[in-house]
Amino acid sequence: MISQWKLMSLGEIAIVAGGSDKNGNVLQSAELYNSEVGTWQTLPDMNFPRKLCSGFFMDGKFYVIGGLSSHKDCLTCGEEYNIETRSWRRIENLYPGRDAGTFHPAMRSPPLVAVVNNQLYSADQATNEVKKYNKVNNSWSVVKRLPVRADSSYGWGLAFKAYGNSLLVIGAGSHGGHDDGVIVLHSWNPEEGNRDGQEWKVLAVKARAGAFVYNCAVIGC
Repeated sequence: MISQWKLMSLGEIAIVAGGSDKNGNVLQSAELYNSEVGTWQTLPDMNFPRKLCSGFFMDGKFYVIGGLSSHKDCLTCGEEYNIETRSWRRIENLYPGRDAGTFHPAMRSPPLVAVVNNQLYSADQATNEVKKYNKVNNSWSVVKRLPVRADSSYGWGLAFKAYGNSLLVIGAGSHGGHDDGVIVLHSWNPEEGNRDGQEWKVLAVKARAGAFVYNCAVIGC
């Protein structure tokens, strides 16, 4: 039984990486599932064991970012898996949430990341900022404030997803004078403006829905 792992899909394949077993041991294993033939394939181990990490596909490669290598040791590096060469490459300082603010890094959620048009974005759980990754110099820059607070629950209960050309943020907020139990769906197209440009659009509001998003998946574009 594996828990706290990360699964991401690209076309007909999905990759599961990391997690922990029933005894609490943190895993560095990875597997690939092919939906066309219905088979699982064991991949080479990652360089580090990880749980509470996040994964994504970008430029045809699979990435794992952040997480814990033990119950208290946080990882700031990431790893890139090349499907053609079946090899992992370690990337130092790939995780933008290295500064955990006033709370211990082990308390925060897995990294909130999304890829739009092969560009990587992150919602920082400590600063409530959207950051964009620069592939050339391996750095992050702030591009927008989040429309909701992520730091109040250390990033838990908030969904940060990609949908077509836009970023989606789904979380507790206030709308129409109602502050309690309202979930708001926000959208922003990064190509249409930076922090001083286009504002977040409110796409939907769900009243009496609580204040915590437990899970979220985006299907289709």
